[in-house]
Amino acid sequence: MHPDAQKIQQAFPEAVQSAVEWRGDLTLHVKRDRLHAVCRYLHDDPGLDYDYIVHVSSVDWPDHPERFEVVYEFYSIRRKQRIRVKSGVPEDDCVADSMTDIWKGADFMEREVYDMMGIRFRNHPNLVRVLLPDDFPEGYPLRKDFPVRGKGWRDTFTFIGEKTG
Repeated sequence: MHPDAQKIQQAFPEAVQSAVEWRGDLTLHVKRDRLHAVCRYLHDDPGLDYDYIVHVSSVDWPDHPERFEVVYEFYSIRRKQRIRVKSGVPEDDCVADSMTDIWKGADFMEREVYDMMGIRFRNHPNLVRVLLPDDFPEGYPLRKDFPVRGKGWRDTFTFIGEKTG
């Protein structure tokens, strides 16, 4: 097992659901209610030192009990190590803790996930749209149940290669 996974599992035995290493990258699946604590540990523990947030994204798994997954990717500049942390988010309680108090760089990335997928981030300092217009109709464009042609905004835009008139 990856040494970082061992260390994190020892510190949070109830939080880590699985640890997978593939091609040198470590992925942890963490319970949502412990996500913030695990991420704080990744950042603050000097032996781990994940000081750079690379990316925040999400996945829509329509057939899974926890339909959504929030995905954080961190990097330790000093150690040249990467880690991916995933946590399930159910559709009926579509909320995860924000990491902006740990990594300021999470701000716009969490806003993008909120805007496009509808996952809200608890304690985010400014959780407002970042990509879509404020008057965008109902729905979240990256969800798999969002209509391919959109919801009412097609009349507003001309698509590349589309004939008008």
